[in-house]
Amino acid sequence: MRNKLHNALKSILFALSLTVCILLPSISEAFPIFAQQAYENPREATGRIVCANCHLAQKPVEIEVPQGVLPDSVFEVVVEIPYDKSLQQVTATGAKGPLNVGSVLVLPEGFTLAPKERLTPELQEKTKGVVISPYSDSKQNILVVGPIPGNDHQTIIFPVLAPNPADNKNVHFIKYPIYVGANRGRGQINPTGDKSNNTLYSSPVEGQIKNIAKTETGFTLAIQSKSGDVVETKVPNGPTLIVKQGDKVTADQALTIDPNVGGFGQGETEIVLQSPARVKGLIAFFFTVIFAQIMLVLKKKQFERVQLAEMNF
Repeated sequence: MRNKLHNALKSILFALSLTVCILLPSISEAFPIFAQQAYENPREATGRIVCANCHLAQKPVEIEVPQGVLPDSVFEVVVEIPYDKSLQQVTATGAKGPLNVGSVLVLPEGFTLAPKERLTPELQEKTKGVVISPYSDSKQNILVVGPIPGNDHQTIIFPVLAPNPADNKNVHFIKYPIYVGANRGRGQINPTGDKSNNTLYSSPVEGQIKNIAKTETGFTLAIQSKSGDVVETKVPNGPTLIVKQGDKVTADQALTIDPNVGGFGQGETEIVLQSPARVKGLIAFFFTVIFAQIMLVLKKKQFERVQLAEMNF
């Protein structure tokens, strides 16, 4: 009886786990960016986005938004993360693999991720397979995505819902800044503060390399300093050694080639939250100007005909 109950319980747990795997996105798609674990706000007071603390190389990023949007409307923010798709990065195991990408979008207060039911079929297709989420419960205006496969997502589209000043008194019909940060490839610093295997390793002291031992996780170099002390430095799998046993090295001299092919970039742009009444007034103004010009042309033609008739008379 106990065995039957145990088997039934195992079957139920297996069914539940299978359901979760089917319904939830994969870990590679939904893994949160490391900044969420350490920073309340990813944009510092200086304007620097904290992702640059781990992704040390500087790379370009492009952002495109509408010039103006109406309140309570859904619009697209297009982020371009350009890089050469033929490049291969060092993975966590030390093997080579394709680059991943990620992005953080800092919107004005009140702007949020558009609900799925507000997306058009075209926008749903554009954002298919990309998990976009708020940075935190208190930062709904900051959106994050990644890491996701870069070869398929060099262009990331964020569906954004504009706020309505009628519902939110802190929102006004003015021009707002939008900030973006995006990376391609793994970082050089881990969230714990230590180096990843996707960066350059250098000698901690001046001296001579007495021994290079191969380990499961990489290499251990024994360097004898001028004082006679032996200093060990570890190099993980991934970076390629450019020194050998017996070489003399100086302090901070490179021991490996820098394997990093990625980097981080940030940019900014502006968007105007347009008042519908102002838009209608602008349309009415343009219509009035065009109508006045038409009437002026007609009046001029009439005046010319009168002058011509008087001359003939």
